[in-house]
Amino acid sequence: MLSQLFVALSLVAFTAASPVVIRNSPVTLPLARRFNTNSGHTIAEIDQSRAKALKAAVSPAAGNGSGVNPVPVTSSTVIYTAEVLIGSPPQTFNLIVDTGSSNTWVGANPSNPYVPTASSVNTTDIILIEYGSGLFAGLEYNDTVALGDLSITNQTIGVAQFALGSFSSEGVDGILGIGPADLTQSTTASGDEIPTITDNAWALGLLEEYEVGISFEPSTNSSDANGQLTFGGVDNSKFNGSITYVPITSTAPASGYVGIEQSVTYGSSNVPILEFTSGIVDTGTTMLVIASDAFATYQNLTGAVLDNTTGLLKITPAQYDNLESLFFNIGGETFELTKNAQIWPRSLNSAIGGDADSIYLIVSNLGTPSGEGLDFINGYGFLQRFYAVYDTVNSRVGFATTPFTFAETN
Repeated sequence: MLSQLFVALSLVAFTAASPVVIRNSPVTLPLARRFNTNSGHTIAEIDQSRAKALKAAVSPAAGNGSGVNPVPVTSSTVIYTAEVLIGSPPQTFNLIVDTGSSNTWVGANPSNPYVPTASSVNTTDIILIEYGSGLFAGLEYNDTVALGDLSITNQTIGVAQFALGSFSSEGVDGILGIGPADLTQSTTASGDEIPTITDNAWALGLLEEYEVGISFEPSTNSSDANGQLTFGGVDNSKFNGSITYVPITSTAPASGYVGIEQSVTYGSSNVPILEFTSGIVDTGTTMLVIASDAFATYQNLTGAVLDNTTGLLKITPAQYDNLESLFFNIGGETFELTKNAQIWPRSLNSAIGGDADSIYLIVSNLGTPSGEGLDFINGYGFLQRFYAVYDTVNSRVGFATTPFTFAETN
C-alpha cells in the first residue's frame, strides 16, 4: 500500500515538474508577407532607426537583458503577419511576428477592435509601450488565443485603447511578440513579467519542445506568403542536414533579445568584415545590418556606392559579376551568404523606391561602430537563406542551411 502511494505521489510530482503533452506538435503557422512603402523613409533609415531603438531599450547594466521599452515592428519595409484567433467565439487578427519584442497585443486597427467575449477577463492592469515611431496604451486581458491548431487559454494580451504611429497604414491589428519574456517587464503598471505565447503553450503541455522554428524563403513576388512559424519543434522539410546551436550571448544589449555571437569574412581570401562579436537575430529587421566600421570595409571591398533614394549600396553589373560570398562563423560552423543572396530582388526594386535596372545590396549600415554589444542584426535578408530556431528552455539559437541557401532568385 505504501509503495503504491509512493508511486502515485511520484507521478504527481513528475507531472507538476514536466508539462504533459496533450497535443501533437510541432504546430505550423503560415505567415503572410506585406510591403510597407508609405513610411516616408528609406529602407536603410527604417532598419537603422529600429537598431537604435533596440540598443537603447535594454540597459547593458541589466546583464541578462531586463527589458525597459521593447521595440515592436512598426515600420519595417518587409512585414510578416500571422492570422491569430482570440476569444470565444473567436475574432480574427493579423499580427506582426516579432522576435524583438514579447508582448502580444491587438487594437491597432480601428476598423477591427477587440470585442470581449465569454472567455475574456479584464485584469485591469494598464499597459504602455513606447517604440521608435509612436506608442500604444490600453488594458491587459486574459483570453483564449489560437494559432493554427494551437489553442492557448488564459493568455495575457494587451488591448490598445489608442495607438499612435504607422500601424494604420500597414493594415495590421497589432503584434505577436515571441522574443524573451524579460522584455515584457515594466510594460504594465504592475511591472510583472508576462509569459509569451510560447511560454504559456509549454506550461499548458501543448508543445513537445519549448522552441519556435522560423522559416522564410527568398521570393521575387510581392504577394508570396513565403514564411512559416513552427511552435513546439522544427519542420524538417524546411532545412538541410543538422542544426547548429549556439547559446544566447551574455553580452548586453544583445543578450536581451535573440542574441548570438558570430564573425563575418568576405570572399575566398577570408578578408575580415566583422570580428567575432555579439548581435541579434530579428524578424523585424529587413536587411543584414552591420556596424559602421564593418560596413565601410564591405563597401570598399565591393566597390559599391551609396544610393540616396534607397539608402542602400548599389553596384554595377560588372561589380556583381565580381562579388564574392560572405561567410558567417556561428558556433564553429560556416554559413555562406552567396552573392545572389546579398542583393535585393531586382523585380522588387520599385517596392523600395529603387530604379528597375539597378542592383542594390542588402548589407546595410547599423550607424554605430562595433564593440557596443549589438554589432549586427541578422534580419530578413539573412533569414530567407537559413532556417532558425529559438530554443527558449535551453537559451540557445539554431541555424541550418535550406533548399534556398544557394538559390539564384534575386
